Amino acid sequence: MEKGMLVLGLVAIMVVGVVVVVESSVEGEEVSYDGRSLIINGQRKLLFSASIHYPRSTPEMWGSLIGKAKEGGIDVIQTYVFWNLHEPENGQYDFSGRADIVRFIKEIQAHGLYASLRIGPFIEAEWNYGGLPFWLHDVPGIVYRCDNEPFKVHMQNFTTKIVNMMKSENLYASQGGPIILSQIENEYEMVEHAFHEKGPPYVRWAAQMAVALQTGVPWMMCKQYDAPDPVINTCNGMKCGVSFPGPNSPNKPWLWTENWTTWYRAYGKEPETRSAQDIAFQVALFVARNGTFVNYYMYHGGTNFGRTTSAFTTTSYYDDAPLDEYGFIRLPKWGHLKQLHEAIKSCSNPILFGTQFTLSLGQQQMGYIYQRNSGECAAFLVNQDDTKSVAVIFHNSSYELGPSSVSILPDCKNVVFNTAKA
Repeated sequence: MEKGMLVLGLVAIMVVGVVVVVESSVEGEEVSYDGRSLIINGQRKLLFSASIHYPRSTPEMWGSLIGKAKEGGIDVIQTYVFWNLHEPENGQYDFSGRADIVRFIKEIQAHGLYASLRIGPFIEAEWNYGGLPFWLHDVPGIVYRCDNEPFKVHMQNFTTKIVNMMKSENLYASQGGPIILSQIENEYEMVEHAFHEKGPPYVRWAAQMAVALQTGVPWMMCKQYDAPDPVINTCNGMKCGVSFPGPNSPNKPWLWTENWTTWYRAYGKEPETRSAQDIAFQVALFVARNGTFVNYYMYHGGTNFGRTTSAFTTTSYYDDAPLDEYGFIRLPKWGHLKQLHEAIKSCSNPILFGTQFTLSLGQQQMGYIYQRNSGECAAFLVNQDDTKSVAVIFHNSSYELGPSSVSILPDCKNVVFNTAKA
């Protein structure tokens, strides 16, 4: 294989020192953020998150699913909130059985993990009607997801209902609970232009409405680059390690809310898969570039029961995820990602508290180095060439990088993990 050995310029990027504190009307643990990470109880956090949707499994499965995620190196469980499941008729609510979201969040807490709550309430998620209840269609004068008073009234009512329910059970981290993040809206930027002048005011209203609920934890908007402060804009997709330009403020952390572990299956289509190596490559590159929160969508896809699935989507949802439809560990994906998490976590101190340097190692090769004043150092050596291996020189030593791979060096010397190796 063709090899190259090049060492070029060095660039340093300083840690952002501005901390954004989220206001809360309750007492408890503070969750804030700066340009490097989420901050919980005054400590910066490097977090791996797993999407597990409570209505796509049974309550009897929840403990096992969460436990296996934790064993795989997961810190956070992320879920959408399903409006049409909880309010099938206007003002009539259901939080029983698979819809018992409080029980699900408490199960997360019992396992010592954090929770990320994506309220939406439009969620897409290959869920019937995108999670919106059918009765909304009959509300006079309603136009969904824009600066429309009838829609905003019902959206605010449901969002407030969920937030107050979480507060009443002391489930926000600001109350000592596990919820450290909430999301309002969902990938709205993709359709915002269709609403013309009704789009931007709706984005601003949604952010203001959510923040005013005073959960004591940050709010985020995924795939919404103009998310108003203090709401964090985040990345969704398979290649956020390459494509994400970063948050819209240097005071916001790099969050990846959906790293698609495969793709959902549609009737009549061949099943799609995504290798553990490709997932790991993008995660390592995202962290190397300043990312400190990565969520796998899905970590467990589960089952679309009844008529809950969207058009053309099969009953089995994301069945190539690290945990299969029935909750069994899928190898090598689960194990490869577990090793990745361990390797990256061994670099936590330099990543969270060090200065980032970038070093060109070739035309498609780059080194990302994090170094503390104490000398503690971690490095990510990246080869973005997807056709050939390349040998690079770093700190006077030679390292061979396979195609589309990242080598992780928690001491800037020894490779503990390469994303391309089985």
